[in-house]
Amino acid sequence: MSQDDAIRRAVSAALRRHLHQGGQGGSRPVIDEDAVNAVAEGGTLTLPPDALITPLARQAALLRRVSLVEQAAALDAAVEGRVVAVGADHGGYALKEALKAELQTRYTVIDCGTNGTESVDYPDFALAVAEQVSSGRAWRGIMIDGAGIGSCMVANKVPGVRAALCYDNATAVNSREHNDANVLTLGAGLIGTALAKQIVDVWLKTAFGGGRHAKRVDKIIAVEKKYRG
Repeated sequence: MSQDDAIRRAVSAALRRHLHQGGQGGSRPVIDEDAVNAVAEGGTLTLPPDALITPLARQAALLRRVSLVEQAAALDAAVEGRVVAVGADHGGYALKEALKAELQTRYTVIDCGTNGTESVDYPDFALAVAEQVSSGRAWRGIMIDGAGIGSCMVANKVPGVRAALCYDNATAVNSREHNDANVLTLGAGLIGTALAKQIVDVWLKTAFGGGRHAKRVDKIIAVEKKYRG
């Protein structure tokens, strides 16, 4: 064990002792590296409300590609009923309809089209979704085309939008926790419906991590402002 690892373990142990002894206002659940290592590589660990994650746990999650997701019960109340804009081109239409059916059970959905499988141009619909988010009419946006790449490019041209192409749960968590993404793009030709539903659910429920990530997102915003107009 390296000296750095020994220090981190000592700090984690001290935190656990302090929190389980009550600290200020009672104990908090602690997620340590053992909890992360118990999850299959590439899997997801659902965190209880108000959990404290030790530094070694975060390192283990990063190395083993384990997604740390807040418990749905704690987050559902905060997101219930919010507005989500959805859109797709002809290649993403079927997936859009499948996702929309589930989203409508918990969110207010704005459908930006397309409304069939006739060939259309993805930039038109990616722009429509992005503008809903940029204007504040929608809390989040989801756009689907064949690969998700072109729509991501279009959406990121709209001021105030941070679009991310996600293809698994880990990228969905990272785009929210680290980058505060507000538009999700998906490639209908790359992922199936079941995985797409998982990605959307995780992406909508994952909170922005803030902290050191906030400084970096601020720099993204500064670049946008530098070249705007």
